[in-house]
Amino acid sequence: MTDSPTSPTAGRTKSLMDNLLGLLRIRVKRGVNLAVRDVRSSDPYVVVKMGKQKLKTRVIKKDVNPEWNEDLTLSITDPSIPIKLTVYDHDTFSKDDKMGDAEFSISAYVEALKMHVVDVPNGTILTKVQPCRANCLSEETSIIWNDGKVTQDLCLRLRNVESGEVEIQLQWIELPGSKGL
Repeated sequence: MTDSPTSPTAGRTKSLMDNLLGLLRIRVKRGVNLAVRDVRSSDPYVVVKMGKQKLKTRVIKKDVNPEWNEDLTLSITDPSIPIKLTVYDHDTFSKDDKMGDAEFSISAYVEALKMHVVDVPNGTILTKVQPCRANCLSEETSIIWNDGKVTQDLCLRLRNVESGEVEIQLQWIELPGSKGL
């Protein structure tokens, strides 16, 4: 059965594509010095939320310095919505323990994308974002042009926990048929 232009699903799909700016690939690289939540270690995983979207990485067993190197992809309709990242300790017989959270904005990243740079050398820094109280950055981050793509590496200091950072990388994916930037 195909959707006719008057069916409810046809309208919904069209309006989603009308509002969709593109996709944001978040590479969850690694955790650094995460909190211990089990006897001597933790079984961490990361949950990324933006609006109603919720994605998670796999669990890494017994490691407070886990390497996920896992890509999570969000559909972006409103770049002003902050992205929340939460680390949990997986427990088999009880509720998973929270191991801290961080929130970050992609507005500076989206502004750099809107520059539509071409023909600049690899490694060109388009802009920098400083750590401040309004973000969870543990150090300055640069938005860089590399191999025809705009990327941003972030080191996020986890809040509401005694220790821990999560390193991620942002990369934009243009989507044919989407509204675009």
